[in-house]
Amino acid sequence: MLTDESTEFSAHSVWGEAAAAGPFAVLGDDAVSPGLHFLRVEGMRTLLTPAMLAVGGALADAAAERRFLCVLGDAGVGKTFAVHAAARRLGDGGQLVPLEFRAQPAPADLRTALHRALALPGEAPADPGAADTLIRHALADRPRIVVVEDAHRLSASCMEYLRFLHDGAPGGLCVVLIAARRGERRLRAQRMLATRTAGWLGLQPLTRVQIPLALPALHPVWQGVDPGDLMALDARLAGGALRRWAVITHHTRQVMARAQVAVPDGRLLEAVADRIDGGRCT
Repeated sequence: MLTDESTEFSAHSVWGEAAAAGPFAVLGDDAVSPGLHFLRVEGMRTLLTPAMLAVGGALADAAAERRFLCVLGDAGVGKTFAVHAAARRLGDGGQLVPLEFRAQPAPADLRTALHRALALPGEAPADPGAADTLIRHALADRPRIVVVEDAHRLSASCMEYLRFLHDGAPGGLCVVLIAARRGERRLRAQRMLATRTAGWLGLQPLTRVQIPLALPALHPVWQGVDPGDLMALDARLAGGALRRWAVITHHTRQVMARAQVAVPDGRLLEAVADRIDGGRCT
């Protein structure tokens, strides 16, 4: 994790005064699109977790330098949420270029995904040269942040295509590679990343000690719940992953509404845990 003074300053430039407000500060309602939250649970807040702070600072630096950034972590720790939230805070909506493609993409799939994400007119040209001309012109017209999910699945030819785009853009191109922790070795084997990457971030789930601090700030339903109950529920279902806590919050609100209670107790939370079937939610 990057912790030098420049990165801390960059985090402040992304998250504003909330970055200095202490652990698990809540961003304002208009700071992040509600659609980013998993399941779009009503009342869910955006917290400046250590992962969010790290991604904000590192992405601000990578965007300024127009270089690659690798963000690694297990499912549910908030990699995608943090990257998208920080990218949207860095500029207008047109700066973020999220790529969506099939599980084992070829360069042709990347061209199609870029054509769509850049909102280029018509269908992507079948001719690679014509497609690349349109894509490169669009990438050059303003600073962009290209975000690639499951980057550890990219073939060598796809990585080479990203290098081609980066090296061909005036001043470079910011490309964020989001990958599972187990994919780090595969990414580090790509030699071109060694000289083009601004940073490697390994995001961690919330710790047991952080859970009682984070959850009451995450959603009002957890305010007033015994910290021991929160930690027990986390140990059984979530393992510190906020995406799993979104699932737990969703089910807890449903059970509370049926039971007509204001604050969930240990027995109700056990019922929620049984309903989620042991926390096999990723």
